[in-house]
Amino acid sequence: MTEQFSGKVAAITGAASGIGLACAQALIGAGATVVLVDRAEERLNQLCAEMGPRAIPVVVDLLDPESVSRMMPQILEKAGHLDIFHANAGSYIGGDILEGDPDAWDQMLNLNVNAVFRSVHAVLPHMVERKTGDVIVTSSVAGVIPVLWEPIYTASKHAVQAFVHTVRRQVLRHGVRVGAVLPGPVVTALLDDWPKAKMDEALAAGALMQPQEVADAVLFMLSRPRNIVIRDLTILPVSLDL
Repeated sequence: MTEQFSGKVAAITGAASGIGLACAQALIGAGATVVLVDRAEERLNQLCAEMGPRAIPVVVDLLDPESVSRMMPQILEKAGHLDIFHANAGSYIGGDILEGDPDAWDQMLNLNVNAVFRSVHAVLPHMVERKTGDVIVTSSVAGVIPVLWEPIYTASKHAVQAFVHTVRRQVLRHGVRVGAVLPGPVVTALLDDWPKAKMDEALAAGALMQPQEVADAVLFMLSRPRNIVIRDLTILPVSLDL
């Protein structure tokens, strides 16, 4: 175990499962205090009790703007400051556009796009005032490669990429780094709507990754010297055919 992030405070949205949870565990293992942000209060409390005193639960509904506005004050109240913010929460909808549900698209877009914008906007003033900080956004390979079977999800991640790289250039002069991690398919609840045949085929072919592999990439991004920014880190299973 390394104490590379000792004294650092990180906050991660969507931290009750999947990539967010793996990143929280990795950062705590590296010495950081981590604020786990999610709407699943019971699950958060259970996880933080298991993970120890450097795991702090903050319950936020990212689809509720008022709840998001209360996020940063809670982080500061419980942790004192914030060095790292990982806007990780998101959802996934794939499938044929002709069979899609626009209402479900709206909910996904609100979480994948609007909630990212709002939550990053909420933490940036604190980082700018301190003249240091890191913002990581969980994007997707779909943010740079239009994926045939997921047009709305792909559109949401293209929006995220545009946001990351414009904001990155705006806040770099304040000592704040902004970057995106772009995984291929990861074994998380986001893939629950994949057809069983597609999931079985991907697992058999080794075309899926585990959340911990993404967490390792995030820690690499965060551990670069302050004069280096990893603007995009794409991580794929070698057998993914894209």
